[in-house]
Amino acid sequence: MDRLVSILVPAYNAEHWIADTLRSAIEQTWPRKEIIVVDDGSTDNTLAVARKFSSPFVNVIAQDNQGAAAARNKALSASQGDYIQWLDADDVLAPNKVEKQLAVASKENLSTSTLLSGPWAYFYHRTKAAKFSPTPLWRDLSPVDWFVTKWRYNLHMQTGTWLISRELTQKAGPWDNRLLSNDDGEYLCRIIKNCAGIKFVNDAKIFYRMTDQSRLSYSGNSVRKIEAQWLGMQLQIAHVRSVEDSPRTREACVKFLQTWLLLFYPERMDLVAQMQALADSLGGSLRTPSFGWKYAWISRCFGLTAAKRVRAWYNWRKVTILKLLSSFAQKFERPGGS
Repeated sequence: MDRLVSILVPAYNAEHWIADTLRSAIEQTWPRKEIIVVDDGSTDNTLAVARKFSSPFVNVIAQDNQGAAAARNKALSASQGDYIQWLDADDVLAPNKVEKQLAVASKENLSTSTLLSGPWAYFYHRTKAAKFSPTPLWRDLSPVDWFVTKWRYNLHMQTGTWLISRELTQKAGPWDNRLLSNDDGEYLCRIIKNCAGIKFVNDAKIFYRMTDQSRLSYSGNSVRKIEAQWLGMQLQIAHVRSVEDSPRTREACVKFLQTWLLLFYPERMDLVAQMQALADSLGGSLRTPSFGWKYAWISRCFGLTAAKRVRAWYNWRKVTILKLLSSFAQKFERPGGS
């Protein structure tokens, strides 16, 4: 019970959500905690909203806009905790998330080299509407088994699920400021490769808010972010192979490349050529990306780029409508509903 937990919140233009996020951090049932918010030069009222929560254990720091990785490094450098809980400025922790993970660590006498994880679910406005859908990552795994499983099945593990010891944080080093996107994937890859194993705690929940393109790591059509995505992918593959360079890890790396190929194809054929060369060196090959039936006809008639744009527009409209429906439902709930 004497372990201090640092809840670190990088924030950029999150004025609509950060109050919910900070309340979820403050309401953590684990008693020894500090909360550090770093506003990365927001152009809205994020900083003003965050400062309303300032207290002896809630520290709000402002800096000029430098990107997600820089904001996270600033928060990390200001922290003192024995464990680190990363929390994006629009997500929400279950009240007992940290306590559940540390209780398991204590009960099972886990070393600080063990990485703690837990379940996560999407939501829009109401956390009680979130549906937790287990994946093959929702179990105890070795680092290599985690990487192979994630890339083989194209699975996602939300950043806030992890509770990371100071020991693992120091071994991993700082977030990579070069990565304007994919910084979380590369950083967590370093954390995982340095851990002794991953312990999944089924009741330690986090809620992942679906928002628009304002997320810190969103790539969009930015040339710099697309190139940062590719750099991050190369770094992740190198990290995995440094742990185990075997047929199963090389196969998983090729699958990882194939999964992300459509992001670069056909607009950045120079990067596609680099991806193919890397796949060749791993003993595999990449297929020309294609769409399912919903967008295949658009691709045939108007080209792959047009199909990608239509899909992006459709997904954006879908999220917008679902957010509106969730907001509408929230207004009719009893007071106190979330």
